[in-house]
Amino acid sequence: MFFFDTIASFTKRLRYWHSCNRIGPDVPLTHWKLYFPSLGKKLAQAKLKAFGNGSEIRPYAYLVNTNHISIGRNVTIRPNTMLMAASFAPIDIGDDVLIGSGVHLISSNHNFDKIGTLISEQGHDQDRAGISIASNVWIGANAIVLAGTKIGHHAVIAAASVVTKDVPPYSVVGGIPARILRNIEHSSAQLS
Repeated sequence: MFFFDTIASFTKRLRYWHSCNRIGPDVPLTHWKLYFPSLGKKLAQAKLKAFGNGSEIRPYAYLVNTNHISIGRNVTIRPNTMLMAASFAPIDIGDDVLIGSGVHLISSNHNFDKIGTLISEQGHDQDRAGISIASNVWIGANAIVLAGTKIGHHAVIAAASVVTKDVPPYSVVGGIPARILRNIEHSSAQLS
């Protein structure tokens, strides 16, 4: 009997791995495809809402609720990076975005204000949800971008920063919480 229970459990797990809206090492049925760029691209195109040409997901990256994640052209999701979206909180990444290893994009947050209710039962804050990253952005290694933030064109997020609010275009932010460190000078000649 144990043998048949084990087979049934394994079959159920295989079906889940095949159909789930996740990419990562916790889904071994498909994770191996990330080691081969052409297979990784097909996996991403099948699972993500959008996946642009020239983009790549590297092994050991995690993407949760993939059908609510859009990735533009020429973006690489590096190892140990986590993109966690929700149905009411999509993640949209523009073209030519540099994302360092270990970056976390968390697009929703739990409610916690009801004292008499377990936090796990309070649901998510849908007023401050989603993450939008414009094109030509650089997010340094181990940075964390939290729910409800928009990162403007040509912005830079310093490594290990925690972004809790919108980042204006052409700015460099860093720290915990991230604050503007400087603005990037630009002229019309540089904006081609």
